Amino acid sequence: GCTSLTRITIPNSVTNIDVSAFFGCTSLTSITIPNSVTRIGGTAFSYCTSLTSIMIPNSITSIGNDAFSYCEGLTGITIPNSVTSIGSGVFSGCTSLTSITVDEKNTKYYSARNCLIETATKTLISGCQTSIIPTDGSVTSIRERAFSHCMSLTNITIPNSVTSIGRYAFSGCTSLTSITIPNSVTSIGESVFSGCASLTSITVDEKNTKYHSAGNCLIENATKTLIAGCKTSIIPTDGSVLFIGWYAFSGCTSLTNITIPKGVTGIGYFAFWNCTSLTSITISDSVTSIRGDVFFGCTSLTSITFQGTKAQWNQ
Repeated sequence: GCTSLTRITIPNSVTNIDVSAFFGCTSLTSITIPNSVTRIGGTAFSYCTSLTSIMIPNSITSIGNDAFSYCEGLTGITIPNSVTSIGSGVFSGCTSLTSITVDEKNTKYYSARNCLIETATKTLISGCQTSIIPTDGSVTSIRERAFSHCMSLTNITIPNSVTSIGRYAFSGCTSLTSITIPNSVTSIGESVFSGCASLTSITVDEKNTKYHSAGNCLIENATKTLIAGCKTSIIPTDGSVLFIGWYAFSGCTSLTNITIPKGVTGIGYFAFWNCTSLTSITISDSVTSIRGDVFFGCTSLTSITFQGTKAQWNQ
């Protein structure tokens, strides 16, 4: 079976490594890819946890989504100049990754400060625990899942050139303790900090007109939606929050209690999904809409206090 495979040499008759071809080959320590191969499919090497290095030949043009995700032993990667297409989450969960390098002849991508960047779109495709996002204006967006499950990442500075942060960009970054959103950011995707169990501080630059922070909550101004929270969040009581957004506190495993204050009218899908330490929640009678899956996976929840009448709750 795949779990006992330790070494493999792919014959030079092979042109494509298919989707999930070596998925879960946990004992694989060495693989040789010939330069006949042009494509590495999605999740091709996912969960090859014993793989410490891999040579991508200068024939590969395409690397699919999650191709090397959860390769926990992988310490460095070099993208050759032949690569013209890289999917999202390609190094998601690569907890030992400290070096991302792109061949200088590559015209589509380049690397800077251990960040993989798409040149034309100025998009940070993927990062790792040692990444420092360039501050020279060369990065304007962070792609979805760029740092997803980078569990060794302790801090990151988002420069004031970034306008867009994709969904799940920092999800599962369990060692990340604080984040500051600069005033340039106008778009933030869902679940951007889901599963960030150590996150204690969420700050938004005061000049940002689209978002603000209060009580360590990230809030979208126009919709009055709480986009993201963390274990220290206290939801504002001044009416600045009308809605708890989808996945706002999802995977916040260190959150123990929360109060949904007066003024909040709705709680979105999976808002407290897998908040495994959440023991109590107090919900104001202003809340008129709660999705049935809001507390899915809240295994420690013993107390839900609704401050309205039984008739209101039954509605």
